[in-house]
Amino acid sequence: MQNADPREQFGVYLAGLRKRAGLSQRSLALRLCAASGISTLTRNEVSRWERGGRIPDAWLAALAHVLGAPLRELEQAAAYARGEGATLPGAAATLADLLPGGDTLERLSVPAGRRIALPEVHGLAARVHGLRLADDVLAGGDLIAPAVRELRSAVRLFRESSHDEDTGRALLVQIGELGQIAGWIASDAGRGDDAERAYELGLTAARQAGDAPLVAQLAGSLGYHLSNNGRTREGLALATAAVVEAGPDAPAKTRALFFDRAAWAHAQAGQQQPALRALGQAHAALDNADDEPAPSWAYWVNREELEVMDSRVFTELRRPLRAVPLLQDVLGRYDATHAREVALYRSWLAVALADANEPEQAAEQAQHVIAASGTCRRSVRLSGPVSCSGAWRTSRTYPRCAKC
Repeated sequence: MQNADPREQFGVYLAGLRKRAGLSQRSLALRLCAASGISTLTRNEVSRWERGGRIPDAWLAALAHVLGAPLRELEQAAAYARGEGATLPGAAATLADLLPGGDTLERLSVPAGRRIALPEVHGLAARVHGLRLADDVLAGGDLIAPAVRELRSAVRLFRESSHDEDTGRALLVQIGELGQIAGWIASDAGRGDDAERAYELGLTAARQAGDAPLVAQLAGSLGYHLSNNGRTREGLALATAAVVEAGPDAPAKTRALFFDRAAWAHAQAGQQQPALRALGQAHAALDNADDEPAPSWAYWVNREELEVMDSRVFTELRRPLRAVPLLQDVLGRYDATHAREVALYRSWLAVALADANEPEQAAEQAQHVIAASGTCRRSVRLSGPVSCSGAWRTSRTYPRCAKC
């Protein structure tokens, strides 16, 4: 987004506010007409605003009222779009401004900030983990602003502060971890360009820190993002490279995760045997985990989550006789308070049941998904309609689980 037109960036910002409010372009136009008493505004005009074709100066107050956004921020965004020197509020224009291009994070030759030590980096690490835990229950649109703020702050701290080599390396590791969670959150919010930029920044930091498992985590996360957005070949290349990058000496939980992501990438590419082989390797890796310490970002990897990925891969490979029993077993044991994950896994079960030519059961699960997703912060949707005949559309992209 570094060279994006300010009007286009304003449009992305406005569209984000609208989607966060749960409104279509048509619904927004109707509500603006009701709020203003002017009945001539149409969906086409809202679309023009979101494409950057026009700035809705006369509608800013009504937009603030309908979207529940501060008028001051909307006026600031409009000023940015007009090129009047303002900055775009929120996170929409910040990731591209984190750093100029380059393969390393360079410190200032004469540090302008104070001297920091490891305890301050430990505090940052706690906040990074807090973002991960928040991502378990909150939508990407709600988390992207704080994630980007932390990432920008960490980069600034590394570049401008005075610190010793150990502290600098620890700070680079946290920048890498922040790049991963910020990329994950941006991808969840539908901000693909920002996700890729965050992952790339994290990869730069992790490589510079010499943390191979973290490099693999970032590469696998980026590959997952690409696979789920139609770039199957690139996603598969990154997922398999992540396994190699981590190497056999990486913590067992992380190797299990990387094999799982490789399995999903192979499944997306229609490669059944490599996908099944990677699933087996994931389980074998976790069998050897014992009490071996693992990075904090692998806190969620366990046998149950591997079974979730197994079922997802079997569903993608259209092997419902394997997928359905797994999903039913997982759902029978899963904590019902995790409403989003339960709804998501039921959506896969609906797909598998449709493939098994069980339309009534598939429709029943789809109804459960619709009911449960109304209580979730992140929407969970089926990727296609379950028909009465049990047929499923051939274009099938599945929502992701909480972490894998």
